[in-house]
Amino acid sequence: MREYDIAAIPGDGIGQETVPAARRVLDALAGPHGFRLRWTDYPWGCAYYGETGRMMPEDGLERLAGADAILLGAVGAPDVPDHVSLWGLLVPIRRRFDQYVSLRPARPLPGTRLPLRDDRPFDVVVVRENTEGEYSQIGGRMFTGTPEEFAVQEAVFTRRGVERIARYAFELAERRSGKVASATKSNGIVHTMPFWDEVVEEVARDHPGVELTRYHADALAALLVLNPRRFDVILASNLLGDILSDLTSALAGGIGIAPCGNIDPTRRHPSMFEPIHGSAPDIAGTGTANPIGQIWSAAMMLEHLGETVAAARLTKVLEQTVLAGDVTPDLGGALSTDEVCDAIVERLRHAAVPA
Repeated sequence: MREYDIAAIPGDGIGQETVPAARRVLDALAGPHGFRLRWTDYPWGCAYYGETGRMMPEDGLERLAGADAILLGAVGAPDVPDHVSLWGLLVPIRRRFDQYVSLRPARPLPGTRLPLRDDRPFDVVVVRENTEGEYSQIGGRMFTGTPEEFAVQEAVFTRRGVERIARYAFELAERRSGKVASATKSNGIVHTMPFWDEVVEEVARDHPGVELTRYHADALAALLVLNPRRFDVILASNLLGDILSDLTSALAGGIGIAPCGNIDPTRRHPSMFEPIHGSAPDIAGTGTANPIGQIWSAAMMLEHLGETVAAARLTKVLEQTVLAGDVTPDLGGALSTDEVCDAIVERLRHAAVPA
């Protein structure tokens, strides 16, 4: 039997509910498909910060390094500043393990109520650069607390960083529709965005079968709302990809169903899988958190591990569950987190396992 070591970090808020739900689904799926998941729990996050002054222990990254993959719930709490919680846990994991691809698919699951009047299905994936760009640590503040106070934040775009994320997007497009939309803001950001455009154009020449279209990010956001079906692979920097993937997820029915993979394509390090929703402290503990984004992220994890048949089966069962209306209130249903999990596990038990 194939075995995988999985690091589980429920984190904060509803992550404490959605990660156990995803684990239960994965464990129900694993045996019939001939593999086993060995779980290691890491109780890190804002509660850990309140006890220790750190989001994770000093050797936290070393502990995670031996895992085959990481399943993360959510990070953040009202009593801990966001720049402390994110830069104390999530961002160090992404950067230490060179998870330079943030892969964020967005497509409506059958039966999902969409916010657009035109509710025809679409299938978009945002390929977001995940380790540099606008989210750098370079900068600072001076004259704090005086009328002359100012802050400087530097964006960092390297040729290596832009080239490798662009290459990933073009190779993905070759397996899909053959179209890449590159998000830029070179009409307003005079150095980094023209550099981004130039490197993306260079990579495009190595993929003549892929059609590249460059969009200013604000126009791209508007066009996504007007007609998301015109897009397939969207290539974006760290900040622009973060924003656009929230938009595509909302267009697909809500961020509660949206999955994400933080991927090291070289597989030298573990990749990390998480829903893109936050810790949602307003509903934490109510039993109403939507577990689908977490479970869909877990399906992406299985695909990354090579368990493609199990991943496809789980995704199909998610579609059937939503279509049947076995969902939480944010999707128009009346079930709790655990009841949605029960419905998914029950369908897995009765669905035929591919030979």
